[in-house]
Order: sequence, then structure tokens, then C-alpha cells
Amino acid sequence: MYKICVFAGTTEGRELIEFLSTQAVSVMACVATEYGETLLPSAENLTVSAKRLPINEIITMLQENGFDLVIDATHPYAASITRSIGSACAQTGTEYLRLLRGASAIPEDAVYVENVAAAVDFLSATQGNILLTTGSKELASFADLPGFGERVYARVLPMESSLESCRSAGLKPAQTIAMQGPFSQEMNAAMLRFANAKWLVTKDGGDAGGFEAKAVAARKAGARMVVIGRPPQQDGADYSQVIDMLCKRFGCTWTPDVSIVSLGPGNRGAMTAEAETAIRNADCLIGAGRMLDAVAVPGQAVYSAIAPQAIADFITAHREYRRFAVVMSGDAGFFSGAKKLLPVLNGWKTQVIPGLSSLVTLCARLQTSYEDVYAVSLHGRDHNIVPDVRAHRRVFALVGGENGIGRLCGNLTRAGLGSVTVHVGQRLSYPDEKIISGTAASLAEGTYESLSVALIENDAPDAVVTHGLPDAVFLREEKVPMTKSEVRAVALSKLQLTENAVCWDVGAGTGSVASEMALQAKRGWVYAIERKDTALKLLEENRKALSAENLTVVSGLAPEVCEALPAPTHVFIGGSGGNLRGILTLVLEKNPHARIVATAISLESIGELTDCMRAFPFTETEAVSMSVARDRKAGGYHLMMGQNPVSIFTMHSGGDRA
Repeated sequence: MYKICVFAGTTEGRELIEFLSTQAVSVMACVATEYGETLLPSAENLTVSAKRLPINEIITMLQENGFDLVIDATHPYAASITRSIGSACAQTGTEYLRLLRGASAIPEDAVYVENVAAAVDFLSATQGNILLTTGSKELASFADLPGFGERVYARVLPMESSLESCRSAGLKPAQTIAMQGPFSQEMNAAMLRFANAKWLVTKDGGDAGGFEAKAVAARKAGARMVVIGRPPQQDGADYSQVIDMLCKRFGCTWTPDVSIVSLGPGNRGAMTAEAETAIRNADCLIGAGRMLDAVAVPGQAVYSAIAPQAIADFITAHREYRRFAVVMSGDAGFFSGAKKLLPVLNGWKTQVIPGLSSLVTLCARLQTSYEDVYAVSLHGRDHNIVPDVRAHRRVFALVGGENGIGRLCGNLTRAGLGSVTVHVGQRLSYPDEKIISGTAASLAEGTYESLSVALIENDAPDAVVTHGLPDAVFLREEKVPMTKSEVRAVALSKLQLTENAVCWDVGAGTGSVASEMALQAKRGWVYAIERKDTALKLLEENRKALSAENLTVVSGLAPEVCEALPAPTHVFIGGSGGNLRGILTLVLEKNPHARIVATAISLESIGELTDCMRAFPFTETEAVSMSVARDRKAGGYHLMMGQNPVSIFTMHSGGDRA
């Protein structure tokens, strides 16, 4: 087993030890204090040395253990121990690697000094209270400041040795803040205000050391920073590079923790405590820019991305982070990008943190339940909501885009649903939240926020769930053929349509079959192919009358005009124009498993369909001859009048039609 020694003393050092403690290597962790030991994990492969080690003891430890690698992850300002570790490794022939911490962006109004002595010289000529965040070691140097006992407050670790340093320097207990970080921007700002500090003294600890959180806090509290410069750093590698090297050389495996965090309807106040914790604990935050701006902790690494593969690629490329939080609006299980993201996370440690969806929030505002609500999304997708509103008493819609609510209400009104009630929730959870209720017709001309959702209530849902609408529903002309209700009902039952079906109606005539296809395949699409101008006009009128938004009228002769159409899952052939074989050939080229139903009246058409059943590679075929008689009044009697017999052919090859 490989042996690795880590000299810790920084956040990265602790995280590196946590990482190695889960790997098939033997780890020695060296920290300066017993308190530092309490911050480390417990693991069978981990041994801890919790004391300050002079160079001779470091040499002895290296000789006795024969480490394959020593990683120096001590603080950038701990120049003395870094020199000792490097010298000991050189003397024992042990490989040495310095873990580097990136420098911070220093604010323009900050005072940058080379060392502690220079900081004391500068502050001696200033007025106002001072908050020291440089630890307890340099306190004695600051004790020479004029008015030290009155104007200086020190933040140190909660250790007896640190408290003793404060007492020895002459610092009063009320001016000693003993706490363990990391510290948020809010905490830093609160300490500055508590001390009434005009100056914040810090070292350039980089992002990992909380420098950015201090800078933001100082700006908000009206304090200026005094930044003590870093000692020159030796060559080394950053955290990500160190992890890469450990994986390549010692067989370590890097597995990030990825949390998909639901932010709720928008306002941070509507987030759950679990979501807040996941965001706060993340090393890196990923998501849309506006969401990152709303929830990122000051100093936290962020990456703006929403595409699943881009997110996965970024995580893979940035091994300096272990804990990622991908933030998403609403609830991750409700029309969210989480569905597409989870499969590309490559077996990493993932968790999904739920949140309040806009459906839940709007129904709460309306003081109504939501267990019977049918939910759809119109946000960034093409969806015909009319069949949903017709079929359900209550429909919830996510609505996006400029004035999407106005378009929604307009579409409902044009479909004859102007009387349904629409509850519009605008900017839910924000201070300017607004809820408007009215009929679709009354709201159609309004202007609404892009962050809007709607609950639509239809007291009289009337969607027909069986096929075979009455012939009187359709507009007709004498010279345009129409598949009658009884034949249409049988033909549609033979087609076995699904909600997501992609349908062709070849020789659509008035469009009676195509229209019923569109009503049944409400999440799919129907293409009605017709070559006669009179029939095309009727088709369009019937499409509008039935609000079949998912029906496209295609003008032209099959099969040529069908070349550009999507592959069908279901095909109805009511008229082939003498091109039956060509139509079937094209259908099976596009989808060998398409289900096909065709009708025929003439003996010639029946014979051609019979030949095709044999000629094409169908595994399931059926021919049904159907005779229908309808009543006709003759004086005081009703007589049954026979209609032309119709043959219905079903052809299909087994497999997934979609």
C-alpha cells in the first residue's frame, strides 16, 4: 500500500486528508494542534500527528515511515514550516509536493503591505477601531499600536493557547472573538459592526481562506482592508492538479458529491433549510446566471451553465472542488432539468433536494388543493393545451416567454373555451407577487410578467374519450368523400392510437379521421395529406372548428409529398390516388413497425390491398368487411337503408412503432 504524508493547516489540507482517507492508501496527517486533529475524519488508514514538529523530528518521521510522497498543504504564510518540510524531504530523498493556494483579487481601496511590521507602521498613523483576523501568533507585534487596548479586536481560534496569547498581549476578554471558521460574509460584517471597526487586517488567504467574504463584508460595513502580503511560494500544484496526480500515480478515484438543489418559486425566502445548507456547503455552485446571483455565498466559486453535458464536463474538469450544488428553479421533480442531468452524472454521489413548485405555491395562494390538477408546461416547448383543458376540470400550466399568459388565454378563447376560469400567478414569492383571476376571454388582452403560471378551471369538461364523432360535427361538401362515423370508429380502433402517436392520414378528404386522430393523440401530431383544393379548404375549416392544433394539413400527392414528413407510428389510408404500393413502401422505409389501416369500397382497391398484404413483410394482417344500415323515415315507418359495404385492412410488423 502506498504511503502518503500530508502536512495540513488549511481548508484544502483538511479536504485532501478527507479525500485520501477514502482511498486505498496509508495516510499520515500532520497538524500543529490537538484542536486541528478534531477537525479531521476518523479512518482506519489514517494516522494523525497533532503537535508542532521541528525539522529533526520531521526527518526522523520520514526515515521511519518511508513515504512515497509528502504533500505540504500548510498555510501560504507559514513560511518557516514550509522550509522545514522541504529541507527534511531533500535530506531523506523523499518526494515533496507543495499544494498551492491561489491569490485573491485585492480591492482597489485596500492597503497592501509587505509584512506584519509594515501593517503596524501603517495603522499607527490611523484612527478608528481595528479587527485583526490574522490569528494569535502576530498579536504581540500589534501590541505596540497606540491605543491597542481600546481600539483592537482580535479573532482567534477557540484554543487555550490562542486565548493565552490574547491575554499576554493585553487584550481584554470583551475584545477577543474566539471562533472557528469558515465565516460567511454576514458573520464578518456582524463582527466588524460589533467592533465598530474602521480597519480589517487580514492575510491574502485566497478564496479557500474566505478572503472574498471578508472583502464584501468590509465594503458593506464601511471598513477598509489592510492586506498583509504573502511570502514567495515555491513551485507546486493547485488542489485539482494534486488530485489528478494522486489518481494517476496511486490509483485513487475522485468521486464528487453533486446536489441538485431546488430553489422554489424564486424568492430566497421560499427556499427550504435543506436547500440553504446544500448551497452553503458547496465548494462550487452551478446554474443559470440569475439563480447564481440570487443564492451564491460571497466568495463561492460559481459556473453559469444549464446544459446537462456542459455541467458534467465542468465537474469532471474541476477536481479542486468536491461538493457541487446545481441550482434549479421550482422543484427538481416538476418540469425540471434534473431529469436530463441525472443520467449524465456518471454514477457520482448525487442527491436531489426538493423544493416548492410553482404549482404548490399558486394553489396555496388560492387556498385550494392540487391532488386533482393536471399539470403541463408551455415553457420553452410546443404543446397544445386545448385538449387538456377540454378533458380536465383543472389544469396547471407553466408559462414562459413574453406575455405567454395573454397568448394562452387567446388560444383558449379561439378554441371556444373563453368561459373557463384562469388564475394567473405572477412573480410568485417575490414582494411584487400578483394573482389575477378571470375568464380566459377577459384576460386574453392583458399584459403579464414572463415569470407567470396559470391554474385553469373548466367546470364542464367535455372531451370525448371514444372515437366515432357524429358525422354532423364535420363541415362537408357533396363531392368531398368522408369516412362515416361507424366505419371511422372501427378503423380508429384498429389503429390502436397512443397519446404520443405521429399519424399520417393519406387521402384525408374532409379530415374526419385526421381530426379524431388529433383529439386522441393529443401529445402527438397528425399530418392530413390531400391533393384536392376543395377538400383542403374543408380540412382547414374542420381543423379550426375542432381546435385540432396538433393537426397539419399537407397539400400534395402521396407518396412524394410525404418524403419530408416525420416517420409515422400510425397511418390511415382513405385514398391512395393509385399510388398504394409507393405509399406503403415509403411508410415502411421510414418506420418498418408503423401500424397501417386502410379502407376500400371498390373491388379493384380491395384486390390491390389484398395483394399488398402478401407482397410486403407484414407479420400481422387482417381484413374486415363491414356493412352498415341506417334508418330512414318512410311515412309512418322507419326503414333500414344499407350503405356501401366497406373493407377495412390492418397491416403491421411487430416491434416498437415509436
